[in-house]
Amino acid sequence: MKNTAGTKATPPTFTPFADDATVETIGGLSVENGSGSIAVHGSLDLPRDRMGLDRARKLKAVADAIVAALEASDLPDEALRAASNSRTVENPFA
Repeated sequence: MKNTAGTKATPPTFTPFADDATVETIGGLSVENGSGSIAVHGSLDLPRDRMGLDRARKLKAVADAIVAALEASDLPDEALRAASNSRTVENPFA
């Protein structure tokens, strides 16, 4: 039996494309969930230590979950972009 004394509880699993609100943060990297796409931005340092290993494992788990969700879907060649809610207005200063 594996000794689990002193280990941290596993955080909730990132479920890709499940909602439009979840953000997974790994160091300075943010993975923003969306029902139609996932945005990744920021930077991530992976030092050669336990913290770097923990961050690398978390990054891999998130990437593996995204790949699995995409592989399990019937995907089009290219996703349709959502229509913008913006409109063009005349320049009041022109």
